[in-house]
Formats: sequence, C-alpha cells, structure tokens
Amino acid sequence: MNLEVSVLGNLAPHETLETHELINFKTVCLLKSKLMQGICFDNELKALMEKDVQQSKRDMNELIQFYKESQLLQ
Repeated sequence: MNLEVSVLGNLAPHETLETHELINFKTVCLLKSKLMQGICFDNELKALMEKDVQQSKRDMNELIQFYKESQLLQ
C-alpha cells in the first residue's frame, strides 16, 4: 500500500466505503491483539501480537491518509 495519495487523487464513493470498512476491520484486529496480550502467558506469542499491533497501527495510518482524500469528506 505504498501508493501516494496525491497521485491517486480523490477516492470514489465506493472506494471510500471500502477504505472505511478496512479501517474498522483493522481497528477490531488491533484491539483484539492488544486485549489478548493481557491474558497470554507465552512470551513468544505476546511478542508476535505486539508486532501485529505495531504493523496494524502503521497500516491504519496509511489507510486514514487515503480516507481523508475522499470526495464524500470534502
């Protein structure tokens, strides 16, 4: 997903909806990984979940930049 938003221009309405759905999905995944870390006793699994949390944050930030370019939000 390393596309530049400025090159793509505005998102079409259906792309805005799909981006919104992806952001919601990534939010749920992030929260689940974060919550599961608290009840997990395996340190390797905790480390893997933390890595997933950090990647999810980066992914969400990138998706949010696309979302801000939506025609519906302007």
